[in-house]
Amino acid sequence: MSQPATFHDLNGASVYITGGGSGVGAALTDGFMAQGANVAFIGRSDASAFVEEMREKHGRAPLFLQGDMTDTELLRATMTKAAEAHGPLNVLVNNAANDKRHSLEETTPEFWDWMIEVNLKAYFFASQEAARQMTEGGAIINFSSISYMMGNAGYPVYTTSNAGITGMTRSLARELGPRNIRVNALAPGWVLTQKQLDMWATPEDLASHLDRQCLKEHLTPEDMIAPTLFLASQASRAMTGQCMAVDGGVVVTG
Repeated sequence: MSQPATFHDLNGASVYITGGGSGVGAALTDGFMAQGANVAFIGRSDASAFVEEMREKHGRAPLFLQGDMTDTELLRATMTKAAEAHGPLNVLVNNAANDKRHSLEETTPEFWDWMIEVNLKAYFFASQEAARQMTEGGAIINFSSISYMMGNAGYPVYTTSNAGITGMTRSLARELGPRNIRVNALAPGWVLTQKQLDMWATPEDLASHLDRQCLKEHLTPEDMIAPTLFLASQASRAMTGQCMAVDGGVVVTG
């Protein structure tokens, strides 16, 4: 999928993406590299094959930093390594998340803590470190989800986390605005990554969700690239504290 716009100010930018080696994150890594950005990303699973794919495609490789982002000290260390390789961060994309299905009844305190660590805590402390590096301003993009706006059942800790991401985004935008750091959230609809297709996307649920969309075409990871680039670029220089839904027209904000 070719991208419809070029964001010239992202050429040479130092970009850090959580979960940038698979799913939506891999599409974002590819998209930023196509703009000329220098991308570093963290991921738990080995992404060597993806790194080589990007090297062949773009003539240079992203910096893959393997690790668990719920380890805050490790997360900070990888962001420091990214700055050493590419310069202080200009853009942080908090993308990685886990939407494991669960019910209220089966949720244990241990599962709650794990889900919050993955889906909210890591976002906060990655933003903290990015803000420390962004001495001349920058952009933080937090991936939320329309799931909490829809009031979806089936993963209450996940929807709670995503509501928290939006609240955190608004507060950090207010706190960091005087330092010329913009903080926005992007709320995707149902993006059909391979994981979604393998684990959750039944024909019945796909048909039901598509019926709720204004645009009658399922979303792909590539559909998240241009909106993220826009929020990272000075094209959106007057936007901060916002949550932008990119969902084919399921929810209405504003």
